[in-house]
Amino acid sequence: MGEQDPSDRLKGDQPKELKENGMGSFSQFSSSVRAMVRIRQKYQAMKKRRLEIATLSQGLISPRSTSPKYFTFENLHETLNSKPASPRKRKKKRKVMYPSSSLRAVPTKERSRAKNCLYLLCIIVFLQVYNAIENLDDHVLKYDLDGLEKTLNREVFGQHEVTERLLGHLHDYLSTYVHNKPLVLSLHGPTGVGKSHVGRLLAQHFRSVVGDELVMQYFVLHHCPTEDDIPQCTKSLDSNISEMVNQAEEVEKIPVFIFDEVEHMPRELLDTLRDLIQPQNNNEYLNAIYILISNLGHEDITKFVLHNSSVAVSGRLSLSQELTPWLHSYLQRYHMLFLEAEFLPFMLLEKSHVMDCFIDEMSREGFYPDRSHVERLAEELSYYIVGEREFSHTGCRQVVAKVNLL
Repeated sequence: MGEQDPSDRLKGDQPKELKENGMGSFSQFSSSVRAMVRIRQKYQAMKKRRLEIATLSQGLISPRSTSPKYFTFENLHETLNSKPASPRKRKKKRKVMYPSSSLRAVPTKERSRAKNCLYLLCIIVFLQVYNAIENLDDHVLKYDLDGLEKTLNREVFGQHEVTERLLGHLHDYLSTYVHNKPLVLSLHGPTGVGKSHVGRLLAQHFRSVVGDELVMQYFVLHHCPTEDDIPQCTKSLDSNISEMVNQAEEVEKIPVFIFDEVEHMPRELLDTLRDLIQPQNNNEYLNAIYILISNLGHEDITKFVLHNSSVAVSGRLSLSQELTPWLHSYLQRYHMLFLEAEFLPFMLLEKSHVMDCFIDEMSREGFYPDRSHVERLAEELSYYIVGEREFSHTGCRQVVAKVNLL
């Protein structure tokens, strides 16, 4: 009774082990069952979802189709074109109410304000340019260059090209009041071709449009006849030009200075005139017109015209344009006053031009200009004969004296 047999002890322990083993196998079985339940629930959920999708897509899939009962993209184009069994009724959109049936406007994007400013700026610039052009025309009109052109064409013979270039320079310069340099015109040519006559016509015209006080006509042999008068002449010329320039600046007009017989002008007067034409500091001296008349280089001009008269007949070249470069270099060596000058060379006058001078002068003196009488007077003068052309030695210089003897 005291001690138990070992075999009996083993027999007593077996039911405990079996019990424990039975409990472990049951827990494993229950966990696998729960896993199967979860799988089944997921499968049922997926199946239900597929059924819902198939139900929704029945309206798009034809009932006669042997295709699967789930949605595919294979026959989507055909199914969309075919009428559905039970089409849905679309809700009607509300009409847009406009203020007036005749005024319907599609809304547009808001325009930039910068474009409006740009348009305004363009308009302002156009008005400024137009106003400037109008002012230029108004400035030229008060000098009556059209009247001057008619006078030159009526009273100057044989110098049509010179008068056109002269009027062109005057028109360009008088178009505005502000300039960066004065206009210097140098008239050159032999005796009797009309240089001094043009100077008188210019002085007469500008006195009528700007006044006597703004026009100076200076004859060297008259205003400064001797060498002893040179210092006084220099001082007087400087003061007179300065006074006229200042007076013209006050009334905003351009003065005109005409110097005849420049070939007799002393070097001191030429230096003074050059300093006035090219001032360093005074801007009012830049708004002025200087006309220099001389016969400097007249012998070379005569030879050049006679030598090239055949070219002038053919009309292939302008003698005046050919003479200008030579005059420029020749007169610059003579004095620096001609450095900035525009040169207008006068050509020799032919016999027909001399006859026009006789007719004009005889009409002025009250004589009837008979053609035969005019030809006889013209024959009394001497001429250069080049081919079929006849050029007068003295131009129209002796015409007045011949008419006075009638």
